[in-house]
Amino acid sequence: MFEKYNIGIMGTGNIAGIMADTIKKMKGVKLYAVASRTRVKADAFAAKYGCKKAYDSYEDLVSDKKIDLIYIATPHSEHYENARLCILNGKPVLCEKAFTANAQQAQELISLAREKEVFITEAMWIRYMPMVTTIQEVLGSGIIGELKTLTANLGYVVGDKPRLKEPSLAGGALLDVGVYPLNLAAMLFGTGIEGIDSSCTYTETGVDEQNSITIRYTDGKVAVLNSSIVSLSDRKGVIYGTKGFAVIDNINNFEAIRVYDDSYKQIAAYMRPKQISGYEYEVEACLKALDNKELECVQMPHSETIRIMRIMDELRKQWGIRYPFEEDAAEQPESQSETVEQPESQSETAEQPAGGESPVQEEQDAELQSPE
Repeated sequence: MFEKYNIGIMGTGNIAGIMADTIKKMKGVKLYAVASRTRVKADAFAAKYGCKKAYDSYEDLVSDKKIDLIYIATPHSEHYENARLCILNGKPVLCEKAFTANAQQAQELISLAREKEVFITEAMWIRYMPMVTTIQEVLGSGIIGELKTLTANLGYVVGDKPRLKEPSLAGGALLDVGVYPLNLAAMLFGTGIEGIDSSCTYTETGVDEQNSITIRYTDGKVAVLNSSIVSLSDRKGVIYGTKGFAVIDNINNFEAIRVYDDSYKQIAAYMRPKQISGYEYEVEACLKALDNKELECVQMPHSETIRIMRIMDELRKQWGIRYPFEEDAAEQPESQSETVEQPESQSETAEQPAGGESPVQEEQDAELQSPE
């Protein structure tokens, strides 16, 4: 289907390991290289997953001419600088969610990628899954009547992880788990938003630990979305119609959609197809786009990445949450803070010790999406 592509991975955390294991089981791709700021971790990861190359700097990774696509699996706060480094070196990018810490960073990256004609997409994995088509077809068939309401939740008891409580690493529930219900609502109810109301509770460090979001749409639909890093949820999405309702099992890795009539009787169920981990679909989408010399994936277009980031910016504004590096950027002269070509000394990563990652970053460079 595809020519052989060499994949490089930036980061060595849990999610990077899942991706590495997935790539090894796919056709048309090769797990070629990994990079960490720490030589020991890069070597250990390479040995465990069979990477041909292990680098102790991201600069060396992006300089490797044999790498065709780089998967970024570092904390949200580092995505902007990491992806920018890839783009400036002409490397196509599959960047983990949340794509960046805010919409301005997302817009700058995408503008830079278009200017340099380099492919980049957000690894919002549920967007690429074949179950998306199944879910949309079931709901579009009219089997539950006119769609009116969506409720969706995603929560894990992970609030003790340092990265998720650290404002300087863009911690909190929203960017880690809240982004999933938001994307589900976007896929099912579209972009015609009339208004958003929300509230949250806070960690002792001032980021959101759980939140509730109500979205009103111009056509009268309503979506109620909840996410948490301090409570375990059932991960369900429920779509309510005028003739019945449908339940999506696990909005973080679609397992099934079950349909119920107006007597609360299950009348249909559609299960997900066999998969490796679920990560393979976003990789396959990247390979197809690269084959076709496209700069984005149709499943997660740049416009949607930016739109979702703007929604999350608005939510954080409602909650009074700003990350320290956003405060720093706001204090810079306009000519510096709004340009893509920012001096390296202003970057968040520039404060890391030379040759090593911060303890929190290196320890927590995994996202919370689990294929289980």
